[in-house]
Amino acid sequence: MKFGFIGTGNMGTALIKGYLTAHPAEQKNLFAYDKDAEKLQVLADQLGITPCASLEELMNKADSVVLAVKPGIFDSLLPDLGRIYQPHQVLVSIAAGISISYMEKLTGVSGVKVIRVMPNTPAMVNEGMSALCRNVAITDSEFESVAQLFRSVGKAEVVPEELIDTVIGVSGSSPAYTYMYIESLIDAAVAGGMDREKALVFAGQSVLGAAKMVLETGIDPVTLRENVCSPGGTTIEAVKVLQSNGFHSNVQEAFRAAAEKSKAMTK
Repeated sequence: MKFGFIGTGNMGTALIKGYLTAHPAEQKNLFAYDKDAEKLQVLADQLGITPCASLEELMNKADSVVLAVKPGIFDSLLPDLGRIYQPHQVLVSIAAGISISYMEKLTGVSGVKVIRVMPNTPAMVNEGMSALCRNVAITDSEFESVAQLFRSVGKAEVVPEELIDTVIGVSGSSPAYTYMYIESLIDAAVAGGMDREKALVFAGQSVLGAAKMVLETGIDPVTLRENVCSPGGTTIEAVKVLQSNGFHSNVQEAFRAAAEKSKAMTK
């Protein structure tokens, strides 16, 4: 499949690089358009993809078109795409708050093929988590081809669109909560006498290792926590403090706030 990318910011570039890492021979099948032509040319020279001078040029070359632009641009972008859309093409949105039905409406194309994806920023280091959903016009093979793109920068799971707000709470926004946790560990370690650079490695690696334990052992997080908490030991003392200060409920409230904001902003 020939992929076209509208927008080559952080997420668009991460997807292009990740896909090329997984499929190095596919340079000839990747196209990109960006209003910043100079930035686009630098990326094209670096990665060997084909830069396009206009939306029309990109739409004439690509089978699947990834809309890697901010949600505020969709109101003007989608009608333009609708006028040059070809029946075989798949439009892939990674924008928060833009529903499949809204895309169908704004393109003005009967039977338009739409896939909605909610990725997260760790895709930039090939550890992303993406949720995918589709409209009825998408075939299984088309859906699988797009899923492979997002699997090249991490993990990807299929969800019904009504769960996208939940996805935002649990993965879309949650890297920010995790960074806050890491930041707190670093600050505490520095206060304890460790230099900040070393504290960053200790905290970051510990969070990475804990996450891999969850994903790769198949052991429930509650059990993993209990396994670390020896009676009368240091860890159980720390866990008691977190529990007494509402750690669980604070994280869940943050999750709900992100999910509710997603609902409120969805078109």
